[in-house]
Amino acid sequence: MPTTGNVPVIPEYITVHLGKPDQPAQNIQVPFTDYIKNVASSEIYPTWPEEAIRANLYAQITYVLNRIYTEWYRSKGYNFDITNSTQYDQAFVAGREVFDNISLIVDDIFNSYVVKQGSIEPYFTAFCNGTTSTCDGLSQWGTVDLAKKGYTPYKILQNYYGNDINIKTDVRVQNILQSYPGTPLKLGMSSNEVKILQVQLNRIRRNYPSITKIAQTDGNFGEDTEKAVKDFQKIFNLTPDGIVGKSTWYKIKGIYNGVKRLSELTSEGVKLEEVRGVYPTQLKEGATGDAVREIQYYLDIIGYFNPTIPFVKMDGVFGPETTDSVKAFQKSYGLSVDGIVGKETRNKMSSIYLDIVRSLPAGYEGEKAEYYPGFVLKQGMRDDNIKDLQRYLIFIAENDPRIPKTSVTGYFGNVTKQAVLAFQKYYGLDTTGQVGPITWNKIGDTYNELKGL
Repeated sequence: MPTTGNVPVIPEYITVHLGKPDQPAQNIQVPFTDYIKNVASSEIYPTWPEEAIRANLYAQITYVLNRIYTEWYRSKGYNFDITNSTQYDQAFVAGREVFDNISLIVDDIFNSYVVKQGSIEPYFTAFCNGTTSTCDGLSQWGTVDLAKKGYTPYKILQNYYGNDINIKTDVRVQNILQSYPGTPLKLGMSSNEVKILQVQLNRIRRNYPSITKIAQTDGNFGEDTEKAVKDFQKIFNLTPDGIVGKSTWYKIKGIYNGVKRLSELTSEGVKLEEVRGVYPTQLKEGATGDAVREIQYYLDIIGYFNPTIPFVKMDGVFGPETTDSVKAFQKSYGLSVDGIVGKETRNKMSSIYLDIVRSLPAGYEGEKAEYYPGFVLKQGMRDDNIKDLQRYLIFIAENDPRIPKTSVTGYFGNVTKQAVLAFQKYYGLDTTGQVGPITWNKIGDTYNELKGL
């Protein structure tokens, strides 16, 4: 998906299938600007008025960006971004010469695309030639008549796609990766990809109401998310294991594209809040804060069981020591060694941590506080981890009167939330009322210290 922080970008290269989708044919990778120049030189005439040429180029650029953004073909299991079949997409003739004036205009506007107001995704700018074929979208020959009447490129586009469109300009150019996070998503993981998954499943649920509703799309893969994934997998004949591997990820994406009609003129659209991340998209040397502290916590625990990963202080500062520890982790687990925590490294780190914690025998920690269970504890949940949390908070409250006393029920109700909020307030943590790795670790350390363990 051509995004940075889930906002669309312009790809450096795209992969074109030289035939119909199911037809055996060559795939070629071409620079994005070369692709647009080729398509325009194959679809329209260089003698047309410049306003018509520009309007057509905006439509052609946006069309292919929609295909890439929705991963239209990749979500169906293909290994290309678009075809050159005019039955399905737009014309592309490998090796053809391009027209000079079209080439110059492409260089001027290639990093622009059409959006519907209130949406962020490239709009599905369907078009046809307007003579031998007609459609509900843009008429290529019709743009010529409108240009001769004095219409600007924007007015021409409004004529076909409605007055509620904008042209997004100066969009960042960036090499793109597939949207699949690289590591299967499962119970206990927290990431931006989990939030995207939750948003998509909740939207799909409107069309398939037997899918469990996910109460909070907060990026934390909890029990309701696992249940929603299993429901989805059952409906669409996938193994109902509640784990989102590559096949489940792209099946969800494909169904989401369909129910949202993202590749139709009647698109429901994608709003920024639907894809806005809850975690930084990248952490690297120089970063500070709780997101860094969380990464350091995972590295500390993983490093205890994997001596190739050096110890790192959990101070919330991404310094050289943290960089070295991240590089050691990446090397040990077969990732690109750059010392930067992007989505693949973060998801892998979370996954390895969960595998370690869940493989420990019962009672491994002895009298000390248990390791963080791997998922965020919050109001409304009920399980044995909450009993542990309540037990730690009760002992802390006996030594610190600022913390209200709770009881060991295993249910995270308002009383437990108030105790968590008080602990976070007085121990310098973000006051969320939820227990993620940072709060759990601080509660555990405080409990151990007061116990003399």
